[in-house]
Amino acid sequence: MNGIPTSHPLPVRISSAAADLDAIRPLLSEAHAAVGDVPALLELAKAAAETAPKPGDGRTAFLWEILASVTAVDVAAGRVLEPQLDAVAILAQAGDKAAQDGGHFPDPDGADFEGTWGVFAAEAPGLRLEARGSAGGWILQGSKPWCSLAAQLDHAVLTAHLETGGRAAFAVDLHAHGVSFANPEWTSRGLREIPSGTVHFEAVPAVPLGGAGWYYQRPGFAWGGMGVAACWLGGAVAVARSFTASLQQAADGGREPDQIALAHLGEIDRTLAALTAYLAGTAARIDAGELSDRGAWKEALRVRGSVAAAVERVQTLVSQNLGPAPLAFDERYGKRMADLALYIRQHHAMRDDAQLGTLTLTGSNPW
Repeated sequence: MNGIPTSHPLPVRISSAAADLDAIRPLLSEAHAAVGDVPALLELAKAAAETAPKPGDGRTAFLWEILASVTAVDVAAGRVLEPQLDAVAILAQAGDKAAQDGGHFPDPDGADFEGTWGVFAAEAPGLRLEARGSAGGWILQGSKPWCSLAAQLDHAVLTAHLETGGRAAFAVDLHAHGVSFANPEWTSRGLREIPSGTVHFEAVPAVPLGGAGWYYQRPGFAWGGMGVAACWLGGAVAVARSFTASLQQAADGGREPDQIALAHLGEIDRTLAALTAYLAGTAARIDAGELSDRGAWKEALRVRGSVAAAVERVQTLVSQNLGPAPLAFDERYGKRMADLALYIRQHHAMRDDAQLGTLTLTGSNPW
């Protein structure tokens, strides 16, 4: 009933030509073979990051197609891939910033920046990570919440509070002395293999990236946020494919879909078509340099909100039509629905819309 070919997973097209999408297929087959195997998925993400384009480098749509296509294979696989690609992009952007400022990218003594990466920028009440300058450089002190797979990663880009106020980004070796991992106590039914927990830092050396405020002010922050939305889109495509396949299977067995099922499939089709066209246009604008200032975040809020609403709508329509049976008896379908429901909660719903409304009220609008 899952409706997605197991041996030949299909890419998700945003705007690329068929030949370009064909280049993704080996990655998708490897992702399918690695479902549930986090170490294998991490190695796959590390290898993919060596060749995947970076946002803003002229192939942003293809980058998003990679993210969407892997997530369509398995939501958790996309959740592993996305921060690896984001971290590599952040490090490249930090290097560009250092070069623009007439310096060079700071490299810790003997540190190896190769390996697997996470990106940890979340905050939580009662937990605080601080960065302090010292004679030998910067050190991290405190705790960071919501660090997915931290104990299995080599490095992380994370944000920390500065003594002078505000926050800055740092690169840190997660194998360094002074790093410890709390038991995540992860009880989630979605993304069960991607536990998020707290990491504690005790005088851990770190490499500064971009300076105070740079992490949030750079356009790459918005671009990365849209990359997450591309993953959500991929999850919605997988749900839609499973729905289409279930209707086809029923029709082949002599039970034609009724008008409600067909109406819902039609709504899903136009929703996904509109989303892919929107992302194609947005990716082209990024590559053309039109979203290289602080206005990029306004567009990111539009993209993320539009995709999040569409994902929830697609899940609702499909769940209503297929009923409880696949949730109860189809492991892949049930996993996909649970994984996606948790992943989409990275969007802050009406709070993000309120932020967008503030920017809309105080700025210019395309409508």
